[in-house]
Amino acid sequence: MYHFTPEEEKKIEERFGRAFLDQMGERLNMCAGRWGLDGLELLPSFSGNCVFTCESAGFGKAILKLGPSGRERSTEALALQEYNGGRFCRLFAADPALGAILEERILPGIPLREEPSLAKRLSVYSGLVTGLHKEPADPGAYPTYLDWVTRIAGYMLGREEYLELSSHMQKAEALCRTLWIVYPRQLLLHGDLHHDNILLNESGAYRIIDPKGVVGDPVFDIPRFILNETEEEVTPDTYGRLNTVITSLAVQLDVPEAVIRQVFYIETAMSQCWNVESGMTPSLAHVELAERLMLEQEE
Repeated sequence: MYHFTPEEEKKIEERFGRAFLDQMGERLNMCAGRWGLDGLELLPSFSGNCVFTCESAGFGKAILKLGPSGRERSTEALALQEYNGGRFCRLFAADPALGAILEERILPGIPLREEPSLAKRLSVYSGLVTGLHKEPADPGAYPTYLDWVTRIAGYMLGREEYLELSSHMQKAEALCRTLWIVYPRQLLLHGDLHHDNILLNESGAYRIIDPKGVVGDPVFDIPRFILNETEEEVTPDTYGRLNTVITSLAVQLDVPEAVIRQVFYIETAMSQCWNVESGMTPSLAHVELAERLMLEQEE
């Protein structure tokens, strides 16, 4: 049985609640017994899951992810199953009822974020996403990107203390509905394809981890990556930097630059509204910058 340190217990309880923490030992034991796991080590990441490195008797070096059971856990496992390796890590096993996913561990697992060259980061990303997306076996098993946008836009209507941000989100939803008609393909997207979900393997190739599992046109898988090329604070250099990223991706992905600017605005507004929903402080400055990048292209 894995023994959590007091600091680990505190972080898990703060992120997932006491009931989740109280069940962790039993759930870990069930996973260890079912999949022959040994050498469990908790990684210092508490975003959507508790993540452990481990050794599996049947699969070898692996990652065990434990999170709240629910649709997101099911769609992640299903997306990995549908992609069946290739540019993605392989799914070894899953139990959505337990909120458990056992997957291939990518070693050495250096995230693309650590690549110092912007040109190389853009090249790696473009190479990975070109021709990546496929038709899902059952589109109804996943939410759509438009579902995400519509849900958070509706949520923001009830947050009167964030009227300006909500106004941006309503504008973003209307824009997304227009793009949904222009770009109607219903392919299986990653949904969270940023630098930390792109890891270097032992062969010197990058592999993709942690898909959300969402359906839409591949243009909607572009802006999350651009978000991770944005600093925490908007500076005088941010506009020029993002301009370079967008113009470069437009060429490499053969997607109209104006469309990339539009989906970036949608994603930026949505991400800041998710911050509100999570109890974090949103940054209106980032949304206004994304709007400026979009509107100045239209002029």
